[in-house]
Amino acid sequence: MDVKLEKASEKDANAIFDIQVNAFKPLLEKYKDYNTNPANESVDRVKTRINFSNGGFYKILFKDILVGAMCIFWKEDTQFWISPMFISPGYQGKGIAQKAIALIQEMFPQAESWELRTIQEEERNCYLYEKMGFQMVGDKRSLNENSTLIHYKKIC
Repeated sequence: MDVKLEKASEKDANAIFDIQVNAFKPLLEKYKDYNTNPANESVDRVKTRINFSNGGFYKILFKDILVGAMCIFWKEDTQFWISPMFISPGYQGKGIAQKAIALIQEMFPQAESWELRTIQEEERNCYLYEKMGFQMVGDKRSLNENSTLIHYKKIC
């Protein structure tokens, strides 16, 4: 599959922001999680993530077309997080996210663990992460009466 990751720069912020909003807006409308949904974030938040000193945004390219992004950061040199990760709606369900996760793990072989959070009610997301070797850990946190945030971890 022709999927590549490239480190994003500030010049990519608007394009990443547009895809982020398009990817998360259906979830915002479905779950009404106005305080946590990335569709409600600003382009300045995207720029902040691009410039993380302990991580950054990576563009997800499919056949050299920007179709998504993932922000990774590390709390310690070996404990990595993915937050957020998204694929443009027209490219979802094609295995791109699965390949992107595999690629980011290859880019950081020093990682001893990878963690992320997702909405429990989104079964496709949960299935993807479990397929990639992540296991649900820790407490669940209710975002509101419509959705629950769950924590996944993969030990390398």
